[in-house]
Amino acid sequence: MWSSLHGIGRNAATGGYRRYAWTAADADCRLWFRMQAEARRLDVETDRNGNQWAWLGDPTAGDAVVTGSHLDSVPDGGAFDGPLGVVSSFAALDELRARGVSFKRPLAIVNFGDEEGARFGLACVGSRLTAGRLTKEQAYELRDADGISLPQAMEAAGHDPSGIGADPERLARIGAFVELHVEQGRALDLSGDPVGIASSIWPHGRWRYDFAGEANHAGTTRLVDRRDPMLTYAETVLAARREAELAGAVATFGKIAVEPNGVNAIPSMVRGWLDARAADQGSLDKVVAGVEAEARAYAERHGIDLDVVQESYTPVVEFSHALRDELSRILGTTGKVPVLGTGAGHDAGILSESIPTAMLFVRNPTGVSHSPAEFAAEDDCVAGVLALADVLEELACR
Repeated sequence: MWSSLHGIGRNAATGGYRRYAWTAADADCRLWFRMQAEARRLDVETDRNGNQWAWLGDPTAGDAVVTGSHLDSVPDGGAFDGPLGVVSSFAALDELRARGVSFKRPLAIVNFGDEEGARFGLACVGSRLTAGRLTKEQAYELRDADGISLPQAMEAAGHDPSGIGADPERLARIGAFVELHVEQGRALDLSGDPVGIASSIWPHGRWRYDFAGEANHAGTTRLVDRRDPMLTYAETVLAARREAELAGAVATFGKIAVEPNGVNAIPSMVRGWLDARAADQGSLDKVVAGVEAEARAYAERHGIDLDVVQESYTPVVEFSHALRDELSRILGTTGKVPVLGTGAGHDAGILSESIPTAMLFVRNPTGVSHSPAEFAAEDDCVAGVLALADVLEELACR
């Protein structure tokens, strides 16, 4: 399975993946998912929001156990973030069938659409729509860098966008969702454990900073006469690092858009996107407020107009304690399994308000994620499959 998925959407120059929502690479990933499901005699459907489901048993029976993740990527992302959870889900089903177990509850494997938000700027679009955390009207306003709207992209890919939106009937039929994911950090590597259980997801969000100045000639405009928004942006990037260090949090300006974007032109506009995350709400609020305060002070000093827009926000996500404790009991027969928090968002976090959710992490010895250097050793991946199979057996077969 891994080798058959490996080449889809991979950029030869960088070695990273560009599997963006509703593109040709995304279509190839969706076809791969369907082929894997059909090879296992599973019933495949695509819901109104573009998420794919592979069912063993009656989808309408209720109290289903669901596992899976996503197949899309960030720009030049790694091979494991998302796909490891989908591949491991199919492999766990293979393992359960090899054990000869009987299923007492319906089981589904899901591929959630547009989890990374690489194309339209909002993460977890498929699960947000399903859970009612993103309305149809809001989704219709999403556009990519070329101005193509989400519904236009869906139509071009052959999916009818007219029915997108909350799907409470589907969620009501799910009794538990367990997502396996490569760890995006080194906690398991430092503890020496191949597999861990998630406790919570840090509160996090994205803020767009629009710095408006005055375009002018780079060679003829005196320094004292300039209203250069790039200077204010640069100072704000450094401020974000300082505020994050003080609060024990993380803050990143990782995306920038410049107008007119000429080598010999002073910019008229610089847009930068702040990603901020912290272990608790108070720390996050302190970072976000501190960065904005410093940015506004710099802007006033340089004669720059500043607009700050919150584009997304997710409060702290506490996974179902009962389900988390059940996973600890199931996997703890051979030793204690570490429970750890994460600063990364996931579909499981979006669904946690609607259904009981839990997550398993597989060790990442590099700690690198959202990069071609992302990695998990084969032995650890197998340990993840066996852990997921044990969990699914207990939840769906007993």
